[in-house]
Amino acid sequence: MKTGQEYRDSLRERNMTVYFKGELLDSKTLIDHPFIKGHVNSAAMTYELAFDPQYEDLMTTTSSFTGKKINRFTCLHMSTDDLLKKVRMQRMISQKTGTCYQRCVGWDAANATYSVTFEMDKALGTDYHKRFVDFLTKWQEEDWMVDGAMTDPKGDRSKRPCDQDDPDLFVHVSKKDDKGIYLRGAKMHMTGMVNSNYMLVMPTSGYDEENADYAVCCGLPVDAEGITHIFGRQTNDNRKQYDGEIDQGNAKYGVVGGECLTVFEDVFVPWENVFMCGEYQYSGMLVERFACYHRQNYGGCKGGVSDIVIGAAAVVADMGGYAKAAHIKDKLNEMIHLTETLWACSVACSAEGKPTAAGNYYVDPLLANVGKHNVTKLIYDIDRLAQDIGGGILATLPSEADLRSPVIGKYVEKFLKGVSAYSTEDRMRMVRLVEVMTGGVALVESMHGAGSPQAQKVMYSKLSGLEAKKRAAMLIAGVDPDKYAAKK
Repeated sequence: MKTGQEYRDSLRERNMTVYFKGELLDSKTLIDHPFIKGHVNSAAMTYELAFDPQYEDLMTTTSSFTGKKINRFTCLHMSTDDLLKKVRMQRMISQKTGTCYQRCVGWDAANATYSVTFEMDKALGTDYHKRFVDFLTKWQEEDWMVDGAMTDPKGDRSKRPCDQDDPDLFVHVSKKDDKGIYLRGAKMHMTGMVNSNYMLVMPTSGYDEENADYAVCCGLPVDAEGITHIFGRQTNDNRKQYDGEIDQGNAKYGVVGGECLTVFEDVFVPWENVFMCGEYQYSGMLVERFACYHRQNYGGCKGGVSDIVIGAAAVVADMGGYAKAAHIKDKLNEMIHLTETLWACSVACSAEGKPTAAGNYYVDPLLANVGKHNVTKLIYDIDRLAQDIGGGILATLPSEADLRSPVIGKYVEKFLKGVSAYSTEDRMRMVRLVEVMTGGVALVESMHGAGSPQAQKVMYSKLSGLEAKKRAAMLIAGVDPDKYAAKK
């Protein structure tokens, strides 16, 4: 297993092409860039905690391939206990970082790819599963941070990939030879891409035969020749570059995960790292399994982040002298209720997991989707209540530079003082934390990460068993459901 420092060192060995605000970043020092270093720090926690005896049971496990001790972020889930430890670990790390630590996407992609390649090989006589086992074994041995790359730009969403004016709006195989395949297109929104070692590319949707070239899954280094990364902007991100630590809110770990647009221009992938190439019949299965694994996470990671939001709002109330007010207590209790509701769904879909044909365990897909759909709503309520408790100062707080000013600092110190036991600076720190954690990109990620709300609704229609519910109701009412079955 890698230490946090070894993880950082591995990032300096890459030769990436990364642009930010129109400028090419130095590949060797980009992890020190003020807009990127917080994301590196949060990901590094997944390595550092693996060596802490207090968290060993959550952070590490035994490889099902080699029998060696590995970081849990590289494992296959081989039981419901593994699925439960996954979300417990996620909540714990979120409580320590207050943000995203970025390794979950690739991990979920690995578990989905493992089971799908097994079933694909069995049905079609292909040999993708062994290739993926070899790839995942090396992944575990090297303790890579691997990002999952699923979402395509999609262009005109009323058209299929093959009907787009530009075929590159979906990642596709542009050519192939006896050595491997070549990719063109782009992937978007990948959390942690610029501080990963590898990526696992997946199709963005289920495809038909006409779109078989878009049904591709493969692993490749993030610095492979022909790849260009364009790092995205975040709300108030200039605070990281020009302002002090206080104004960043969560200066050490940042906000969410540093997403980017990744462009592929005839990128070569050797056959040994190709795990689907044209088997369109299994593209939808891969997308669905990945999505459900990823939606499982949200009660864990967002539960942990919400724990920090609750704590921060409560401290702000303490510092302002109004924590004992009945309406403040009521709002904090409601935040706790909503957070534990999110957590309950992650626990439930994990506990109800079942083994796949390949042997690794898959979450209950209906409950996983319920959990993620709750996140798209309840996080907004949790954050609204935190802003209510925090007050208008969340939007009007002067800067750290004002506090440090030899001319006006005394006014900031004097007039922003709350309860005398707390310093003005510490009050400002807590107010900024609430502001940063309850606005901007953090909310957008809660809405659209792991799929927008409509994606979960589509899954409900597939998984809810509505016909069985109708039949059960008719039987209780004394109506013979078979009498009307032919009339549907």
